[in-house]
Amino acid sequence: MLTVRCLDAGYADRPVLRGLDLDVARGDLLAIIGPNGCGKTTLLRVLGGILQAERGEVQLDGVDARAMSAAALARRVAVVAQWAALPERFSAFDVVMMGRTPHLRLLQSEGGHDVDVVRTAMHRAGCWPLRNRPIEELSGGERQRVVIARALAQEPALLLLDEPTSHLDVQHQIEAFQLILGLCREQHLAAVAVVHDLTLAALFADRVALMAEGRIVALGSAQEVITPELVQRAYGLTVRVFAHPQSGGPIVVPETTAVGAPKRGPSARVTAGSTATPLATAEPASVGVTP
Repeated sequence: MLTVRCLDAGYADRPVLRGLDLDVARGDLLAIIGPNGCGKTTLLRVLGGILQAERGEVQLDGVDARAMSAAALARRVAVVAQWAALPERFSAFDVVMMGRTPHLRLLQSEGGHDVDVVRTAMHRAGCWPLRNRPIEELSGGERQRVVIARALAQEPALLLLDEPTSHLDVQHQIEAFQLILGLCREQHLAAVAVVHDLTLAALFADRVALMAEGRIVALGSAQEVITPELVQRAYGLTVRVFAHPQSGGPIVVPETTAVGAPKRGPSARVTAGSTATPLATAEPASVGVTP
């Protein structure tokens, strides 16, 4: 569905992306990971048509994205920003209806088909019960579902997400990624998501692309990409990687010596008859690294 070849892009005299190649199929969720400043958001900006590439090509189902008008590209690609600015004093329904703009002619009003599309998008995103609520009254998790519904209302083939869970608590992070992955499967969308939490990326993504200095240095399954050696190479961080007890995917935790392990005081002593498990043999918690 998405094909990227020899992509160079950047800002003014500051190159960011260098010779980047990428393929994403319909129905798949690709997670982009890497340290701050490595070019993840720049890549999404090029894929979304916000930033013009200096060299290379981006194709959607074999069609050069540069040959598409802005409206045509918006009908194929939807972007979910990490903290989308939403207009106040609009209902959630009205905000999602804004996603129909690329499908309307100048000064054309929404019709019955547009209402049906919005209703379906809100049901799929799990925010239909919020349709009459003012957007400023919604919680972070509720707002994110509305933003995803707005993107779905565009009826895109490609969904781009820039840190879609960065402002959400653990429960809403899991729910958001369950929703995104479900949409890929049910709607046959292709999704590219920038993710900082390595464990979260491993839990949900079909494939993971590790970026460093404007290039993809590793691309494959989470087990192939999220390794101590590659994380050290990209982030400069020493980590341990454990297998998830159910999925078998990687769970990433920093080396305690790297962050300063707290000394065990008298209150932490394991007494006779205690059921506590020694730290050295405890099963690691599902904690991600957020550089």
